[in-house]
Amino acid sequence: MSATPATIALSSVGIPFIGHEYQHDPGTTDFGREAADALHLDAGLVFKTLMIEVDGQLVVAIVPVSGRLDLKALAAAVEGKKAVLADPHVAERKTGYTVGGISPIGQKITHPTVLDETAELYDTVFVSGGRRGFDIELAPADLVRVTGAVVAAIGRD
Repeated sequence: MSATPATIALSSVGIPFIGHEYQHDPGTTDFGREAADALHLDAGLVFKTLMIEVDGQLVVAIVPVSGRLDLKALAAAVEGKKAVLADPHVAERKTGYTVGGISPIGQKITHPTVLDETAELYDTVFVSGGRRGFDIELAPADLVRVTGAVVAAIGRD
């Protein structure tokens, strides 16, 4: 397993995690679903990282791949008004990661982060490890701790 900014960030603060590598299909664009399928996991355990612009500020939204992000709920969670998906090039430049491999952990610039409350239903959850074909398994409380996330109902089916 090669080191990524996410694994380095977790190791530097002593947070335990398990890295899971899988074969990424270059033809896929549903990266979170690909991870769930490749790792034989329930899609509710695998969380996708979305970069969202809320009132002109980048915000990290972490939601299960089994559902969708509620943009209004996300905006409310960060006391904003309007939320839209961030431009992929801006997301890559501000996080240091490639789309499809954006981890909520170890980004170049720290952004406000919101984790969907369903994460707290599980002992561990899976998020991108910082590149396509690599997910990190960790406790939701540790994900909150390392990202400074607030937990809110931002996902929907």
